[in-house]
Amino acid sequence: MLCYDAVIFDLDGTLLDTLDDLMNAVNHALKQVGFPSRTREEVNAFVGNGVTKLMERAVPAGTSSQDTDKALESFKTYYASHSKILTAPYPGISEALKALRDKGCKLAVVSNKFDAAVKDLVQDYFPGLIDLAAGENEAAGVPKKPEPTMVLRTLEALDVSPERAVYVGDSDVDLQTAKNAGLPCISVTWGFRDGDFLFRHGASTLIQDPKELLGLCLKP
Repeated sequence: MLCYDAVIFDLDGTLLDTLDDLMNAVNHALKQVGFPSRTREEVNAFVGNGVTKLMERAVPAGTSSQDTDKALESFKTYYASHSKILTAPYPGISEALKALRDKGCKLAVVSNKFDAAVKDLVQDYFPGLIDLAAGENEAAGVPKKPEPTMVLRTLEALDVSPERAVYVGDSDVDLQTAKNAGLPCISVTWGFRDGDFLFRHGASTLIQDPKELLGLCLKP
């Protein structure tokens, strides 16, 4: 039996550990415009609000919009062909997704990573496990998280009401997204934000292992 008919996941920091590939793409882009590189810890703090905001945070304070745009385009070009060098699913994630799917739960990904990268990564790392994947597509008029539009459109496509769905993520952005969409949120502590940070930002359900998803999403 299911507690929820659908589980919607964030991607980076929730299903996939993408940080090292993101850091390498950021530093490649910064080098192209003559800026100093960033540490892994700095990039970790910058992620969560999409690639545009990531590069705005990564360039030095006072950088012109022209140079910021150059860095952003360089990041996108580099990351498109280097997004799967060091990236990997977190331990136990694939097994948890399969267990949920085997019980009839619909699974989706909604991320602030740009849409093409989301679809590519989901297809490569979770083939046959995710029913629908959506990424940032503001050019088409779809606001990114924490606006609820992507989540609500995903639920509509899955034919699942918000009352029968839950959102799973690793950040304050995910917490606010779930709230805005009217969904409960399960916060994971293995991602880009730790449990203390998540608790301070309103998390009420925290898990430390993907296996805990089964107890929360499936009825005994």
